[in-house]
Amino acid sequence: MVRAVHEEAAEISIDYVNQPDASTRSQPNLETGGNHAAPDPLRKLFRLVGVGFGLLCILQAALNVSLRLTLFKIDTQPSTTGTVCRNETDNQRPLIGQYIQLGWVYFHTSLYYISSTKKTWQESRDFCQQQGADLVIINTKEEQDFTRQFYRLTWLGLRNITKRRRWTWVDGTTLNKSYWGPGEPNGFEGKIENCVEIRFFDLENSWNDIPCDEQNFWICEKEAAL
Repeated sequence: MVRAVHEEAAEISIDYVNQPDASTRSQPNLETGGNHAAPDPLRKLFRLVGVGFGLLCILQAALNVSLRLTLFKIDTQPSTTGTVCRNETDNQRPLIGQYIQLGWVYFHTSLYYISSTKKTWQESRDFCQQQGADLVIINTKEEQDFTRQFYRLTWLGLRNITKRRRWTWVDGTTLNKSYWGPGEPNGFEGKIENCVEIRFFDLENSWNDIPCDEQNFWICEKEAAL
C-alpha cells in the first residue's frame, strides 16, 4: 500500500512538471519576443505629458533667444532718420546772433538789413540775393510801420512787370494789401515808374512809384527759423 502511494505520488509529481498551470501560459516570452502585456494606461499618460512639457520648454527657450537678439539689434542700430532730420534743421537755422553782429535787425520772424548806401532797384536786389535774402516784402501793418521808421527813401521788393500795372512782390505773389501814398501810383510826368519806394515816412500809407533806375537805399529781408 505504501508502494502504491509512492507510485501515485510520483505520477502526480510528473504530471505537475509536464503540465504547467494554465495561468502561466499567458505570460510573455521575453527572450523570444513574444506577445507583451498591454502597458499601464496611466503610465502612458504621464509619459505623453512629460514629452509635451519638454517640447514647450524648448519652444519657450527658442522664443526668448530670438526676442533678445531682435531687441539687441534694434538698440544697437543707429537711428539715421533722427540724425538726418536734426542735421537738416540745424543747417536751415540761421545764426541770428552772427547776422545781428553784421548789422542785421531782427523783427518778428525775419532778419532785415538796412543799407547805408544807394543803388538802383535791381542792384539792390542783387545785393540781397547774394546774402541769401531778397528785397523786403510787406505782409502786415506791423512790418509796414517797421520799414518806414528809418526815414530814408527805401526800395521795397515790389514792382510792376506788366503793361496793366500789375504790382508783384519779388516772391511772385500779387499785391493784395497796399499802402500807397495820396494819389499813388501815378506815373508822375509820364515817367515809367515800375518800382516802389517808401517816401512818406510820417504816413502809414507811405508808398510811392518811381523809375527803377533811380538810386535809393534798400532793405533786405531774410526769414529766421528759430
